[in-house]
Amino acid sequence: MDRVTETHFESYRPGRSRAPEFYGFVAWTSTTLAFVLYILWGLLPQEYIEWFGIHWYPNREWAILLPAWSIMLVITTYLVYSSMAIAVTPSFSDMSSITDNYTVFPTSSTPVLYDMPIGLVNRVLYDSLDPEQYE
Repeated sequence: MDRVTETHFESYRPGRSRAPEFYGFVAWTSTTLAFVLYILWGLLPQEYIEWFGIHWYPNREWAILLPAWSIMLVITTYLVYSSMAIAVTPSFSDMSSITDNYTVFPTSSTPVLYDMPIGLVNRVLYDSLDPEQYE
């Protein structure tokens, strides 16, 4: 069997439902149709729309107002969520910015910081390496 046929048969599994594919197609088709109708409603003269038998439709100013209000709603949502996050953030001097009620402290303390001998550093870093690895 060639590669094209193999990948085609591998992608189809009989146990898997194909409902998401149909829902996706219906969603894509309906949104495309709604967009085309919206563009036609916004651009066609009134005589053509009435020729199709549509005698009541919203005022044309809504063709501009709907996108404008939608964009402003999205921008306002971003600003409100950002403002809410800033409002509930504790200040840098507040202890809750570095610790909380669920903090678990280590049982032993951190050792004192000091310089290690270079021989010890070289042994730890380079003794376990295989020299043939870099040839």
